[in-house]
Amino acid sequence: MEPALNTHVSNGTATVVISNPDKRNAMTVQMWRDLPPLLERLAADRSVRSLVLTGEGGTFCAGADIGALRAGAAESQGLAVAAEEALAAFPGPTLAAIRGYCVGGGCQLAAACDLRFAEEGTLFGVTPAKLALVYPASSTRRLVRLVGPAAAKYLLFSGELIDSARALRTGLVDEVLAGGELEKRVAEFTAVLASRSLLTQTAAKELADGTWDVPPSEAEERGAYWIEQGRGSGDAAEGAAAFLERRTPRFTWPAS
Repeated sequence: MEPALNTHVSNGTATVVISNPDKRNAMTVQMWRDLPPLLERLAADRSVRSLVLTGEGGTFCAGADIGALRAGAAESQGLAVAAEEALAAFPGPTLAAIRGYCVGGGCQLAAACDLRFAEEGTLFGVTPAKLALVYPASSTRRLVRLVGPAAAKYLLFSGELIDSARALRTGLVDEVLAGGELEKRVAEFTAVLASRSLLTQTAAKELADGTWDVPPSEAEERGAYWIEQGRGSGDAAEGAAAFLERRTPRFTWPAS
């Protein structure tokens, strides 16, 4: 079976499956190249409300295919960063559904998602120190924001694998599920996301991710922009009406 990124859309959720099972779903050079345009197509699909990234079978992603590293570490790393940034920039909520191994480039991709749900027994690692590679600056900053400086240094300095319990304590994952419960929980959670305001989610994602390093005035300006978008959409009025009438809201942003 050729390594690939397989995709399907159901009930407003696009699922991207990393498929290279013979190598624990390691990412090939072509898979790194394919991810940004794939995400761009899904972002343009008005039926897609959220995105789930997962791996085929019993593991998430064991990193970059070693063949890619032999072919050229610099090229592979640059492609990995481009894929990571494209995933982080996806406009809707993104969730990594993780089991087995989430190592190296796999952990890089998981960290670029908004949320991470993991099965008990999953192992996580950030392993450039094992290969004498310098972890990209953007990836390092994202990891530090996610788990804090000390935990990021532990992972980067040692390259050691940590289990799901420690990953939960450090903030690397948001939920840990018992074996067999991951798909059910992801389906439940994405259904919740689909029932909520996409305008709120999109605004919250931009403001949470994009206002760290800008002047306060610029952050306030973006906040004001999104408040105005909310007023103009009619969704806030619909949300209040649905609450008072004890019914499910019918949000329409963005208008087709």
